[in-house]
Amino acid sequence: MTAGASPCDTDPRAARDAILKRVRAALGRPAGGGGGARSGAEAFVAAHGHGPRPAMAADLVARFVQRATMLASTVEPIAAVADIPAAVARYLHALVLPPALAEQHTRAGVCWPEFARLDWRGADLAIESRPTAGGDRLGITGCFCAIAETGTLVMTSGAATPTATALLPDTHVAVVRADRIVASMEDAFALLRRERRTMPRAVNMISGPSRTGDIEQTIVLGAHGPFRMHMLLLPAGREEA
Repeated sequence: MTAGASPCDTDPRAARDAILKRVRAALGRPAGGGGGARSGAEAFVAAHGHGPRPAMAADLVARFVQRATMLASTVEPIAAVADIPAAVARYLHALVLPPALAEQHTRAGVCWPEFARLDWRGADLAIESRPTAGGDRLGITGCFCAIAETGTLVMTSGAATPTATALLPDTHVAVVRADRIVASMEDAFALLRRERRTMPRAVNMISGPSRTGDIEQTIVLGAHGPFRMHMLLLPAGREEA
C-alpha cells in the first residue's frame, strides 16, 4: 500500500464494508447487527420462490414450436442426431441467397464439439468443430434447454459450448431435444441449479433471429447477430451422435 492510501483503495471488500457501514449509520442500525434480517433475506433468496405465472399448455413441444415460429424462427422435426447434416443442407439449399453467399454458407461453417463426428462431408458441407473467428457464415449449436412459454433457447457458456457460434454467424442452426423443453424461465433456472454445481460464466437466452426496431420503429433482422434462426427438433431420448 502506498503512502496515504486507504485500505479501500486496494481491497474491494473494504470499500464495500465502508459503504454498508455508512448505510447502516444513516438508517440508525447498529454496526454488526441485523443478523436476523440477513438470515431471513438469505433464506428468501435460497427458496427461489416463484411469482404468478400464466397457465401453460400440456404439450410443451407444440407450444415451443408455436412461439418460436412467431419470433421468425423456423423449426424442422428430425428423427435422429445422424440426420442433422442432411437437414442442415436441406435448409441451406432452400434459402434464397446470392450464389456467392450460398457458397460461403456451405464452405464456412462451425459447430459445437458434440456434432464434430457427424457426416458433414456426406451432406456436401464443410463444417469445422471450433469456435468461430467471426468470419463464419453458419453456426451449428445445441442448447442447454428451451423455454416453451417464449420460444427461447437457453445457452450456457463453456469450452464445449462456445457462445459466439450462436451469436456471430449470419445463420444459426440449433439442435433442440424435446425432453429439454421446459415450461418457463423459472423452470430453466431450476434445471440449471439441479444439473450444475455452479452457475456458468454466462447464460444467454435467444428468442429468434437478432432484430432491432430503433430506426423508425421498423423491425430489421440481423442487426447485431444472426439474420436467421433454424431449429432442428429431436424427439426425446435421442442422445446418440
